[in-house]
Amino acid sequence: MLKVLQLIPTLDRSGAEKQMVMLSRGLPRDRFQVEAAVLTRSGPLEAELAAAGVPTTSIAKRFKVDPFALGRLTRFLKAGKFDVVQTWIFAANAYGRLAARRAGVPVVVTAEMAVDLWKGRIEKAVDRRLATYSDRLVGNSNAVVDYYRGLGVPADRLEMIYSGVADDPPPAVDPAAVRAEMGFPPDAKLALFVGRLAPQKRVADLLKTLDLLQHVQPDLRTAIVGDGPLRRDLEKLAGQLELTEKVRFLGHREDVPRLMAASDVVVLPSEYEGLPNVVLEAMTLSKPVVATAAPGTTEVVVDGKTGLLSPIGHLPTLARNLRDLVRDPRRAQALGAAGRERALAEFRAEDMVARFADLYERLAAAKRPAASPSR
Repeated sequence: MLKVLQLIPTLDRSGAEKQMVMLSRGLPRDRFQVEAAVLTRSGPLEAELAAAGVPTTSIAKRFKVDPFALGRLTRFLKAGKFDVVQTWIFAANAYGRLAARRAGVPVVVTAEMAVDLWKGRIEKAVDRRLATYSDRLVGNSNAVVDYYRGLGVPADRLEMIYSGVADDPPPAVDPAAVRAEMGFPPDAKLALFVGRLAPQKRVADLLKTLDLLQHVQPDLRTAIVGDGPLRRDLEKLAGQLELTEKVRFLGHREDVPRLMAASDVVVLPSEYEGLPNVVLEAMTLSKPVVATAAPGTTEVVVDGKTGLLSPIGHLPTLARNLRDLVRDPRRAQALGAAGRERALAEFRAEDMVARFADLYERLAAAKRPAASPSR
Protein backbone atom coordinates (compact mmCIF):
# COMPACT_ATOMS: atom_id res chain seq x y z
CA MET A 1 0.00 0.00 0.00
CA LEU A 2 1.30 3.46 -0.94
CA LYS A 3 1.04 6.40 1.42
CA VAL A 4 0.03 9.46 -0.61
CA LEU A 5 -0.11 13.14 0.33
CA GLN A 6 -2.03 15.75 -1.66
CA LEU A 7 -0.65 19.27 -1.08
CA ILE A 8 -2.59 22.38 -2.17
CA PRO A 9 -2.63 26.04 -1.04
CA THR A 10 -6.27 26.12 0.19
CA LEU A 11 -9.48 24.14 0.13
CA ASP A 12 -11.70 26.78 -1.45
CA ARG A 13 -14.32 25.73 -4.00
CA SER A 14 -12.25 26.23 -7.13
CA GLY A 15 -11.32 23.97 -10.00
CA ALA A 16 -8.00 22.50 -8.84
CA GLU A 17 -9.29 22.09 -5.30
CA LYS A 18 -12.36 20.18 -6.52
CA GLN A 19 -10.17 17.88 -8.60
CA MET A 20 -7.83 17.23 -5.68
CA VAL A 21 -10.71 16.35 -3.38
CA MET A 22 -12.29 14.12 -6.01
CA LEU A 23 -9.00 12.29 -6.46
CA SER A 24 -8.35 11.95 -2.72
CA ARG A 25 -11.81 10.53 -2.14
CA GLY A 26 -11.63 8.17 -5.10
CA LEU A 27 -8.24 6.50 -4.67
CA PRO A 28 -8.84 2.83 -3.71
CA ARG A 29 -8.25 2.38 -0.02
CA ASP A 30 -6.91 -1.16 -0.46
CA ARG A 31 -4.00 0.32 -2.46
CA PHE A 32 -3.53 3.82 -1.05
CA GLN A 33 -3.47 5.55 2.32
CA VAL A 34 -4.39 9.17 1.57
CA GLU A 35 -3.75 12.40 3.48
CA ALA A 36 -4.06 16.05 2.49
CA ALA A 37 -2.20 19.19 3.52
CA VAL A 38 -3.00 22.85 2.92
CA LEU A 39 -0.06 25.18 2.49
CA THR A 40 -1.84 28.38 3.55
CA ARG A 41 -5.30 27.73 4.99
CA SER A 42 -8.26 25.39 4.82
CA GLY A 43 -11.69 26.00 3.28
CA PRO A 44 -15.15 24.52 2.78
CA LEU A 45 -13.89 21.44 0.92
CA GLU A 46 -12.17 20.13 4.06
CA ALA A 47 -15.55 18.78 5.17
CA GLU A 48 -15.69 16.55 2.10
CA LEU A 49 -12.23 15.18 2.82
CA ALA A 50 -13.15 14.54 6.44
CA ALA A 51 -16.31 12.70 5.39
CA ALA A 52 -14.15 10.45 3.21
CA GLY A 53 -11.74 9.76 6.08
CA VAL A 54 -8.92 11.87 4.63
CA PRO A 55 -7.08 13.81 7.39
CA THR A 56 -5.95 17.35 6.60
CA THR A 57 -2.92 19.15 8.03
CA SER A 58 -2.28 22.92 7.81
CA ILE A 59 1.27 24.11 7.16
CA ALA A 60 0.19 27.73 7.87
CA LYS A 61 2.33 29.58 5.35
CA ARG A 62 2.00 33.28 6.23
CA PHE A 63 4.22 35.19 3.82
CA LYS A 64 4.81 35.16 0.09
CA VAL A 65 8.32 33.87 0.78
CA ASP A 66 8.14 31.91 4.03
CA PRO A 67 11.19 29.78 4.89
CA PHE A 68 9.61 28.78 8.19
CA ALA A 69 6.68 27.21 6.32
CA LEU A 70 9.14 25.38 4.08
CA GLY A 71 10.85 24.02 7.18
CA ARG A 72 7.55 22.92 8.73
CA LEU A 73 6.51 21.23 5.51
CA THR A 74 9.85 19.44 5.20
CA ARG A 75 9.59 18.11 8.76
CA PHE A 76 5.97 17.04 8.16
CA LEU A 77 6.97 15.09 5.05
CA LYS A 78 9.86 13.41 6.83
CA ALA A 79 7.69 12.40 9.76
CA GLY A 80 4.88 11.18 7.52
CA LYS A 81 7.12 8.85 5.51
CA PHE A 82 5.04 9.37 2.38
CA ASP A 83 5.68 7.28 -0.70
CA VAL A 84 4.09 9.83 -3.04
CA VAL A 85 3.53 13.58 -2.77
CA GLN A 86 1.33 15.32 -5.32
CA THR A 87 1.33 19.12 -5.42
CA TRP A 88 -1.27 21.48 -6.90
CA ILE A 89 -1.12 25.17 -7.94
CA PHE A 90 2.01 27.34 -8.15
CA ALA A 91 2.76 28.02 -4.46
CA ALA A 92 2.22 24.42 -3.36
CA ASN A 93 4.11 23.21 -6.43
CA ALA A 94 7.10 25.35 -5.48
CA TYR A 95 7.16 24.68 -1.72
CA GLY A 96 6.07 21.07 -2.10
CA ARG A 97 8.75 20.07 -4.56
CA LEU A 98 11.51 21.72 -2.54
CA ALA A 99 10.32 20.15 0.71
CA ALA A 100 9.81 16.71 -0.86
CA ARG A 101 13.36 16.75 -2.22
CA ARG A 102 14.75 17.73 1.19
CA ALA A 103 12.62 15.10 2.93
CA GLY A 104 13.63 12.34 0.53
CA VAL A 105 10.10 11.54 -0.69
CA PRO A 106 10.52 8.81 -3.33
CA VAL A 107 7.86 10.00 -5.83
CA VAL A 108 6.83 13.60 -6.55
CA VAL A 109 3.97 14.42 -8.93
CA THR A 110 3.07 17.98 -9.91
CA ALA A 111 -0.41 18.86 -11.18
CA GLU A 112 -0.70 21.83 -13.55
CA MET A 113 -4.26 22.93 -14.23
CA ALA A 114 -4.00 25.83 -16.69
CA VAL A 115 -2.09 27.30 -19.58
CA ASP A 116 -0.63 29.84 -17.18
CA LEU A 117 -0.07 32.82 -19.42
CA TRP A 118 0.08 35.02 -16.32
CA LYS A 119 3.49 33.66 -15.37
CA GLY A 120 6.41 36.00 -15.81
CA ARG A 121 10.14 35.39 -16.17
CA ILE A 122 10.64 34.51 -12.49
CA GLU A 123 7.72 32.06 -12.30
CA LYS A 124 8.80 30.36 -15.52
CA ALA A 125 12.35 30.03 -14.23
CA VAL A 126 11.04 28.46 -11.02
CA ASP A 127 8.93 26.02 -13.03
CA ARG A 128 11.84 24.99 -15.23
CA ARG A 129 14.14 24.49 -12.26
CA LEU A 130 11.67 22.61 -10.09
CA ALA A 131 10.54 20.39 -12.97
CA THR A 132 13.75 18.47 -12.33
CA TYR A 133 12.40 17.71 -8.84
CA SER A 134 9.21 16.14 -10.25
CA ASP A 135 8.96 12.58 -11.44
CA ARG A 136 5.96 13.69 -13.50
CA LEU A 137 4.36 16.99 -14.34
CA VAL A 138 0.74 16.17 -15.13
CA GLY A 139 -1.30 18.57 -17.24
CA ASN A 140 -5.07 18.31 -17.22
CA SER A 141 -5.27 18.93 -20.99
CA ASN A 142 -3.06 18.65 -24.04
CA ALA A 143 -2.88 22.45 -24.10
CA VAL A 144 -1.32 22.48 -20.62
CA VAL A 145 1.19 19.78 -21.52
CA ASP A 146 2.15 21.65 -24.69
CA TYR A 147 2.62 24.86 -22.67
CA TYR A 148 5.06 23.24 -20.24
CA ARG A 149 6.85 21.42 -23.03
CA GLY A 150 7.37 24.86 -24.55
CA LEU A 151 8.92 26.04 -21.26
CA GLY A 152 11.53 23.33 -21.61
CA VAL A 153 10.14 20.56 -19.37
CA PRO A 154 11.50 17.28 -20.80
CA ALA A 155 8.97 15.11 -22.61
CA ASP A 156 9.71 12.09 -20.40
CA ARG A 157 8.56 14.05 -17.33
CA LEU A 158 5.23 15.13 -18.87
CA GLU A 159 1.91 13.29 -18.77
CA MET A 160 -1.66 14.28 -19.63
CA ILE A 161 -4.61 13.22 -17.48
CA TYR A 162 -7.90 14.95 -18.19
CA SER A 163 -9.81 16.43 -15.28
CA GLY A 164 -12.83 14.38 -14.29
CA VAL A 165 -16.43 15.15 -13.48
CA ALA A 166 -18.80 13.19 -11.25
CA ASP A 167 -22.23 12.24 -12.52
CA ASP A 168 -24.09 13.42 -9.44
CA PRO A 169 -27.90 13.50 -9.48
CA PRO A 170 -29.14 16.88 -10.73
CA PRO A 171 -30.56 19.08 -7.98
CA ALA A 172 -34.31 19.60 -7.81
CA VAL A 173 -34.88 23.21 -8.73
CA ASP A 174 -37.63 25.68 -9.54
CA PRO A 175 -36.08 27.95 -12.22
CA ALA A 176 -38.67 30.68 -11.70
CA ALA A 177 -38.00 30.74 -7.97
CA VAL A 178 -34.24 30.99 -8.54
CA ARG A 179 -34.77 33.98 -10.82
CA ALA A 180 -37.05 35.60 -8.30
CA GLU A 181 -34.42 35.19 -5.57
CA MET A 182 -32.04 37.21 -7.73
CA GLY A 183 -34.63 39.90 -8.35
CA PHE A 184 -35.14 38.84 -11.97
CA PRO A 185 -38.47 38.24 -13.75
CA PRO A 186 -39.47 34.58 -13.33
CA ASP A 187 -39.69 34.10 -17.11
CA ALA A 188 -36.34 35.76 -17.93
CA LYS A 189 -33.67 33.96 -19.90
CA LEU A 190 -30.76 33.28 -17.54
CA ALA A 191 -27.06 33.08 -18.40
CA LEU A 192 -24.61 31.95 -15.71
CA PHE A 193 -20.91 32.69 -15.27
CA VAL A 194 -18.95 30.88 -12.56
CA GLY A 195 -15.32 31.68 -11.90
CA ARG A 196 -12.73 33.88 -10.26
CA LEU A 197 -13.11 37.55 -11.06
CA ALA A 198 -9.56 37.92 -12.36
CA PRO A 199 -8.07 39.02 -15.70
CA GLN A 200 -7.85 35.45 -17.03
CA LYS A 201 -11.64 35.12 -17.15
CA ARG A 202 -12.25 38.35 -19.14
CA VAL A 203 -15.52 39.07 -17.37
CA ALA A 204 -15.37 42.65 -18.66
CA ASP A 205 -15.80 41.16 -22.15
CA LEU A 206 -18.93 39.42 -20.93
CA LEU A 207 -20.36 42.68 -19.57
CA LYS A 208 -19.64 44.49 -22.82
CA THR A 209 -21.28 41.62 -24.69
CA LEU A 210 -24.37 41.95 -22.51
CA ASP A 211 -24.38 45.64 -23.33
CA LEU A 212 -24.53 44.74 -27.03
CA LEU A 213 -27.52 42.48 -26.29
CA GLN A 214 -29.54 44.85 -24.11
CA HIS A 215 -31.85 45.98 -26.88
CA VAL A 216 -31.87 42.92 -29.16
CA GLN A 217 -32.43 40.45 -26.29
CA PRO A 218 -34.05 42.49 -23.49
CA ASP A 219 -35.25 39.41 -21.57
CA LEU A 220 -31.70 38.13 -20.96
CA ARG A 221 -30.42 38.25 -17.39
CA THR A 222 -27.00 37.15 -16.12
CA ALA A 223 -25.76 35.82 -12.79
CA ILE A 224 -22.03 36.16 -12.05
CA VAL A 225 -20.85 33.75 -9.36
CA GLY A 226 -17.42 34.13 -7.83
CA ASP A 227 -15.14 36.74 -6.36
CA GLY A 228 -11.70 38.13 -6.96
CA PRO A 229 -9.55 41.23 -7.37
CA LEU A 230 -11.62 42.69 -10.22
CA ARG A 231 -15.02 42.50 -8.57
CA ARG A 232 -15.28 46.19 -7.65
CA ASP A 233 -14.14 47.29 -11.11
CA LEU A 234 -16.58 44.92 -12.79
CA GLU A 235 -19.49 46.12 -10.68
CA LYS A 236 -18.56 49.68 -11.60
CA LEU A 237 -18.43 48.76 -15.29
CA ALA A 238 -21.86 47.10 -15.06
CA GLY A 239 -23.23 50.34 -13.66
CA GLN A 240 -21.62 52.41 -16.40
CA LEU A 241 -23.18 50.13 -19.03
CA GLU A 242 -26.59 50.44 -17.33
CA LEU A 243 -26.68 46.70 -16.62
CA THR A 244 -27.48 47.00 -12.91
CA GLU A 245 -30.97 45.55 -13.35
CA LYS A 246 -29.82 42.80 -15.68
CA VAL A 247 -26.70 41.47 -13.97
CA ARG A 248 -26.25 40.16 -10.44
CA PHE A 249 -22.85 39.68 -8.76
CA LEU A 250 -23.53 36.85 -6.33
CA GLY A 251 -20.05 36.28 -4.86
CA HIS A 252 -19.08 32.83 -3.66
CA ARG A 253 -22.00 30.42 -3.54
CA GLU A 254 -22.36 26.93 -2.10
CA ASP A 255 -25.29 26.10 -4.42
CA VAL A 256 -23.67 26.42 -7.85
CA PRO A 257 -25.24 23.16 -9.15
CA ARG A 258 -28.66 24.54 -8.22
CA LEU A 259 -28.00 27.83 -9.99
CA MET A 260 -26.63 25.98 -12.99
CA ALA A 261 -29.63 23.69 -13.17
CA ALA A 262 -31.89 26.75 -13.23
CA SER A 263 -29.97 28.55 -15.98
CA ASP A 264 -30.52 28.46 -19.74
CA VAL A 265 -26.88 28.73 -20.74
CA VAL A 266 -23.45 28.75 -19.09
CA VAL A 267 -20.93 31.27 -20.43
CA LEU A 268 -17.13 31.35 -20.11
CA PRO A 269 -15.26 34.18 -21.92
CA SER A 270 -11.74 33.23 -20.73
CA GLU A 271 -8.40 34.06 -22.27
CA TYR A 272 -6.93 30.70 -21.23
CA GLU A 273 -7.93 27.65 -19.21
CA GLY A 274 -6.66 24.17 -18.44
CA LEU A 275 -9.75 22.03 -18.67
CA PRO A 276 -12.48 24.21 -17.13
CA ASN A 277 -14.44 22.52 -14.35
CA VAL A 278 -17.43 24.79 -14.87
CA VAL A 279 -17.78 23.58 -18.45
CA LEU A 280 -17.60 19.92 -17.42
CA GLU A 281 -20.21 20.53 -14.70
CA ALA A 282 -22.49 22.39 -17.10
CA MET A 283 -22.26 19.65 -19.70
CA THR A 284 -22.99 16.98 -17.11
CA LEU A 285 -26.18 18.89 -16.25
CA SER A 286 -27.08 19.04 -19.98
CA LYS A 287 -26.54 22.80 -20.12
CA PRO A 288 -25.33 24.36 -23.37
CA VAL A 289 -22.06 26.26 -23.12
CA VAL A 290 -21.10 29.52 -24.82
CA ALA A 291 -17.36 30.04 -24.50
CA THR A 292 -14.27 31.44 -26.11
CA ALA A 293 -11.90 29.20 -28.05
CA ALA A 294 -9.36 29.39 -25.23
CA PRO A 295 -6.55 26.86 -24.80
CA GLY A 296 -8.03 23.96 -22.84
CA THR A 297 -11.67 24.90 -23.44
CA THR A 298 -11.47 23.72 -27.04
CA GLU A 299 -10.64 20.20 -25.83
CA VAL A 300 -13.99 19.83 -24.10
CA VAL A 301 -16.39 22.06 -26.06
CA VAL A 302 -16.90 20.93 -29.65
CA ASP A 303 -18.12 23.99 -31.53
CA GLY A 304 -21.61 23.51 -32.91
CA LYS A 305 -22.00 20.08 -31.29
CA THR A 306 -21.68 20.47 -27.51
CA GLY A 307 -21.62 24.26 -27.34
CA LEU A 308 -20.69 27.40 -29.24
CA LEU A 309 -17.21 28.92 -29.38
CA SER A 310 -16.08 32.42 -30.35
CA PRO A 311 -12.61 33.89 -30.85
CA ILE A 312 -11.10 35.29 -27.65
CA GLY A 313 -12.13 38.91 -27.26
CA HIS A 314 -14.45 38.92 -30.29
CA LEU A 315 -17.55 40.37 -28.66
CA PRO A 316 -19.91 40.34 -31.68
CA THR A 317 -19.51 36.57 -32.08
CA LEU A 318 -19.89 35.96 -28.35
CA ALA A 319 -23.04 38.11 -28.40
CA ARG A 320 -24.46 36.30 -31.42
CA ASN A 321 -23.85 32.89 -29.84
CA LEU A 322 -25.58 33.90 -26.62
CA ARG A 323 -28.49 35.44 -28.50
CA ASP A 324 -28.91 32.42 -30.77
CA LEU A 325 -29.08 29.93 -27.91
CA VAL A 326 -31.53 31.85 -25.74
CA ARG A 327 -33.76 32.33 -28.80
CA ASP A 328 -33.61 28.68 -29.86
CA PRO A 329 -34.41 26.41 -26.89
CA ARG A 330 -34.48 23.34 -29.12
CA ARG A 331 -30.93 23.88 -30.29
CA ALA A 332 -29.84 24.70 -26.75
CA GLN A 333 -31.37 21.45 -25.52
CA ALA A 334 -29.67 19.45 -28.29
CA LEU A 335 -26.27 20.97 -27.53
CA GLY A 336 -26.78 20.32 -23.82
CA ALA A 337 -27.68 16.67 -24.42
CA ALA A 338 -24.65 16.16 -26.65
CA GLY A 339 -22.48 17.86 -24.05
CA ARG A 340 -23.64 15.50 -21.33
CA GLU A 341 -22.95 12.50 -23.54
CA ARG A 342 -19.43 13.73 -24.26
CA ALA A 343 -18.67 14.61 -20.64
CA LEU A 344 -19.66 11.15 -19.41
CA ALA A 345 -17.82 9.41 -22.23
CA GLU A 346 -14.53 11.34 -22.13
CA PHE A 347 -14.17 12.99 -18.72
CA ARG A 348 -15.44 10.59 -16.06
CA ALA A 349 -14.09 11.06 -12.55
CA GLU A 350 -13.44 7.33 -12.27
CA ASP A 351 -11.12 7.43 -15.28
CA MET A 352 -9.15 10.36 -13.85
CA VAL A 353 -8.70 8.58 -10.51
CA ALA A 354 -7.68 5.30 -12.18
CA ARG A 355 -5.03 7.03 -14.28
CA PHE A 356 -3.48 8.78 -11.29
CA ALA A 357 -3.53 5.53 -9.31
CA ASP A 358 -1.73 3.76 -12.13
CA LEU A 359 0.79 6.61 -12.40
CA TYR A 360 1.62 6.50 -8.69
CA GLU A 361 2.17 2.76 -8.77
CA ARG A 362 4.29 2.86 -11.93
CA LEU A 363 6.53 5.59 -10.54
CA ALA A 364 6.84 3.93 -7.13
CA ALA A 365 7.74 0.59 -8.72
CA ALA A 366 10.45 2.27 -10.78
CA LYS A 367 12.01 3.71 -7.61
CA ARG A 368 12.18 0.44 -5.71
CA PRO A 369 15.61 -1.16 -5.59
CA ALA A 370 15.96 -4.25 -7.72
CA ALA A 371 15.78 -7.51 -5.80
CA SER A 372 19.12 -9.22 -5.24
CA PRO A 373 19.53 -12.38 -7.32
CA SER A 374 19.15 -15.57 -5.29
CA ARG A 375 22.14 -17.81 -4.94
